Amino acid sequence: MNTSPYLQKYQQAAVQTSSGPQLLLMLYDGAIKFVRSGIEGIEERKPEKANTNLQKAQRIVNELTASLNFDYEISNNLARLYEYMMHQLIQANSRKAAEPAREVLNYLIDMRETWATAMKKPIMESTQ
Repeated sequence: MNTSPYLQKYQQAAVQTSSGPQLLLMLYDGAIKFVRSGIEGIEERKPEKANTNLQKAQRIVNELTASLNFDYEISNNLARLYEYMMHQLIQANSRKAAEPAREVLNYLIDMRETWATAMKKPIMESTQ
């Protein structure tokens, strides 16, 4: 893992200057990365690696849940989905079973792609 002070400063600046939608993509990217690493840890029979990364993914899913705006009806559905993902991540970690984590990974990838597409849509519509 690269812990260069320059890289850390760059990452900090990237987070501080990103818009809300960009931050959401960054959260999804981080969760995807950590779930993948957690699955690797399970498959490599490295419980510490699995535990560390699945817990990091859980923290990001908690952050996604905390960022929901319940003024919108969809937030209730997302909250239930995030709750289910948390349950699956806990199951994957406690049983060291990759399948629940793979299910979460698929949800996260789909949600990230959907969000990335939604971010582009207003730009495309305004240029037509």
